Amino acid sequence: MTDRNMAVGQNNSSGEDSLIARYFKPLATDPGAFALGDDAAVLKAHGDDIVVTTDAIVEGVHFLSQDPPDTVARKALRVNLSDLAAKGATPAGFVLTLGLRSADDAWLQPFARGLGEDAAQFACPLLGGDTVSTPGPLMISITALGRVPSGKMVHRSGAKPGDRVVVTGTIGDAALGLDILRGGAAALALADDAAASQRLVERYRVPQPRNALASALRDHAHAAMDVSDGLAGDLAKLCAASRVSAVIDIASIPLSAPAATLLARGAAGIETILSGGDDYEVLCAVSELQFEAFAAAARLAGAPVTSIGTVIAGSAAPRFLDAQGREIALKRRSYSHF
Repeated sequence: MTDRNMAVGQNNSSGEDSLIARYFKPLATDPGAFALGDDAAVLKAHGDDIVVTTDAIVEGVHFLSQDPPDTVARKALRVNLSDLAAKGATPAGFVLTLGLRSADDAWLQPFARGLGEDAAQFACPLLGGDTVSTPGPLMISITALGRVPSGKMVHRSGAKPGDRVVVTGTIGDAALGLDILRGGAAALALADDAAASQRLVERYRVPQPRNALASALRDHAHAAMDVSDGLAGDLAKLCAASRVSAVIDIASIPLSAPAATLLARGAAGIETILSGGDDYEVLCAVSELQFEAFAAAARLAGAPVTSIGTVIAGSAAPRFLDAQGREIALKRRSYSHF
């Protein structure tokens, strides 16, 4: 084994070898992973384009130290699966870099179990990776690979004036879930509704990537990306890449029942909903003529979609209008690490 790669050596076994063999070798089900017995994997392209995406999650930034290990694993994989979904790609496999303070069986066992269950559910097997020790916070970095028919990846840059702006699922839940975990205003407002609180917390801890929608996005969307840093900021990125702008009807933005309750009670503001991040829903631009077909395909895929506005010509930042048609000024449009 090298000391850089997630490879299980035949001789000179180390503690790292044992950790990998025990927890991660069972997840390497693709033949091209060689049971983690080599320094690299082989992924067969089958004539498709290979889509590559990577995201890292860090303790204290993307998850909390008290979060269950299985949910940490699921989030690490799913934020990458969400990127593949928005590109119209089918998952093919992933590589994992895991930075640990210690080889703690009590943490690693549920982590590996959750990761393995999601790898099987989304048909995205482990191909390899690296394990390292760190004195700092836990860090999990995943690079996911997917397949799309040649030339069919959905870019950010294809939105056209007149397109509908469409999102999947509901927006704002994850930010509110984090507020609950931190004991904020949302926790106090939902203190008498444990089920609603738990629903929001789960949305923060375990995203729901929309991989079932990949084919429909390839067929109908002019542009797409996932909502990771906040709807307002990510829409601005999509519009900038497409050299257009957009007008959004805030009242049309889909909210879960708990989020709507918090908004109505004043325990959450619309800026938190629009800018909080961690939604991992798909944001896309679909032509007016294609929207009904796209919505029908989304229903069949079990991924509800909502039209929330219109793409317009111009280079200004997207505008968000309230029920009276007044523009809402946002102090912050998205989460930023720096």
